[in-house]
Amino acid sequence: MQTQAAKLSSKGNIAIPKEIIARHRWKIGQELELIDTEEGILLKAAPAFKPTKLDEVAGMLRRTGKTVSLEEMEEAVRKGAQERK
Repeated sequence: MQTQAAKLSSKGNIAIPKEIIARHRWKIGQELELIDTEEGILLKAAPAFKPTKLDEVAGMLRRTGKTVSLEEMEEAVRKGAQERK
């Protein structure tokens, strides 16, 4: 782990060194999380999507067509694998 310094501006802003931005592949507008720990502040990229629970998303995908059995799915996979040979 490499340590680099940054100065806090009078408006509370800091400039993150370009090397760190590049290493973490952050882009302009990247949302970051500041996590207050016993040792200081941990800065990390915010997740692209908010965490969800199963009951919040269950049933969101619409399915059309007949239901297929596990055996039918396995047969389709076998046929697909044979066609690729």
